[in-house]
Parts: sequence; C-alpha cells; structure tokens
Amino acid sequence: MSLLSLQRRMARAVMTPLTPAERMRPVALDGRPMRKVAAQFIKPNDRLTSFERLEIYNRQYWFRILSGMIEDYPGLRAVLGDRRFDAMSRAYLTACPSRSFTLRNLGERLENWLRAHPKWAGKKQRLTVDMARLEWAHIEAFDGKAEPALRPEDLGAGAGPNLRVKLQPYLQLLDLRYPVDDLLLEVKDDEDTEFASNAFDERRKRNKRVLAVAKLKPADIFLAVHRRDDSVYFRRIEREEFAILDALRRGKTLHGALDAAFRKSSIPEAERSQDVQEWFHNWAALGWFCKPR
Repeated sequence: MSLLSLQRRMARAVMTPLTPAERMRPVALDGRPMRKVAAQFIKPNDRLTSFERLEIYNRQYWFRILSGMIEDYPGLRAVLGDRRFDAMSRAYLTACPSRSFTLRNLGERLENWLRAHPKWAGKKQRLTVDMARLEWAHIEAFDGKAEPALRPEDLGAGAGPNLRVKLQPYLQLLDLRYPVDDLLLEVKDDEDTEFASNAFDERRKRNKRVLAVAKLKPADIFLAVHRRDDSVYFRRIEREEFAILDALRRGKTLHGALDAAFRKSSIPEAERSQDVQEWFHNWAALGWFCKPR
C-alpha cells in the first residue's frame, strides 16, 4: 500500500461520522465492517484491537471539529439553541467535511449550506443566515491579508474621477436584515460573565434577547467588519457608503462608484459632496485603502 493510499484510507475512516452515542460506527460508509477496514492498515497491540485504536482518532477528530464550530459560531449557537446547533454542526460537517489543514476554514461553506437546508433554522432562516455571515466575516477580518495602507501622497496626479482604489482584503462588507452585530456582542459578553454568575439565568436572558431580535421587522443594515490593532470591529455604515465601497471592490472607478451609490439616494444633492469627503476621510484613517503596487 502506497503512502498516499494509506493517508486516504485513514482520512476516510477518521472522518466517518460517529454514532449517536459518540462511538465509531460498526459499518463503514461503503458497507464494509469497520473492524475489517481498520485491520487493513492498523495493527492491534496487547491492549487494543485495530478497531479500538482507530476509534480513538475517529472520536477525537469529531470532538475537535465540533468544539471548533462552538468556538467560531457562538452567535449562531445562541440563535439555534445548543441542541439544534450541535445537530446542525454534525449534519453540516458530514455534508461538507474539512478540506483544509486548519480549523479556521471549517465554516467557509456554512452560509450556502444553511441556505440550501432551511429546516435547521425554521422561521428564523434569515436571522440564522445573517448571523452565520457575520461570524464568518469576523473570521475573515481577523486574519485576512493586510496590504500597506494608502497615503494621500501615494495618489499623486492619478486622483481623479477615473481613479480605481483597492480595498484591504480583510475588510468585509455585509448587507443584513437583522441587527446581528449587536446580538453577537451581547452573546459574547454573556459568555464572559457566565463563569462569574448564574449560567442558567444568563442563558435565559440570552434566549429572550434572541427571540426579541427574531420578532423584529427585517430592515436594511449595512455593516463593515474590519481589523485594527489586531482586534475586529463592527462599523455600521450608510447605504451609500456600502454601495461606494462595494463598487470600488468590484473594480469600478471612483466616478462609477459615486454614480451608482447616489442614483436612487435620498440624500440631498447639496449634502452629498460633504458626506463623501467625510466618508473617504474616515475610510482612509482606518486604513481601508491599499497602497498602489
């Protein structure tokens, strides 16, 4: 057996979903007895059979990736509830197994999977998807690539209507329908206080907050998720700000981005110039623009 073949067999066995009792399945996904599968590439020892040795890795793999989902998605867990979140995580990781060397990428397909499997969210589908998008944006913003920031002197004579500006790769732009940014911050605050107070009371208050948010009438919320000094921040922005930044990210010129943003805007024309100047000043101060190569 080649090394590659051995690695693939081991990966398939280790990534096989556990039983409801959190043990290794007696039958492999291809229908073969798992004891025979294990015996093909794992030797027994004087204490454990091949099956038992493989089961240790199988169980530890699932315990680790499930704990990774809990760490990465506390807001989604609050929205769905502990038991439903656990069942959802198992179903998602079975359908979309890890393809990366790092746990960081576990949730990269979660948004699309939740959209395709609305049963997990029930009546809170849009709230659930909004929270999943926000928490993935948080991951991307936390360790996304940062390029040297643009300075005014970097523009030179090229600062005109046909200017194209590149945004920082770590900057995430979200159009949401629920205030999941506020909810996520509250959930994280609750997690920090659970050890110092009654965990049951904290969980009950969190559940009430989730229900209150779920009952809100959906409304447009535009959010920038960005990093500064190694910390991630949520910054609500105007619809026009979002439109400009989104257009610039898609390669539009400055003139094209402004035209698209204000085409149906309710902001009076007399105020637009000042607003744009303030927005660009803030964005540049936050380092959202990249220095030209």
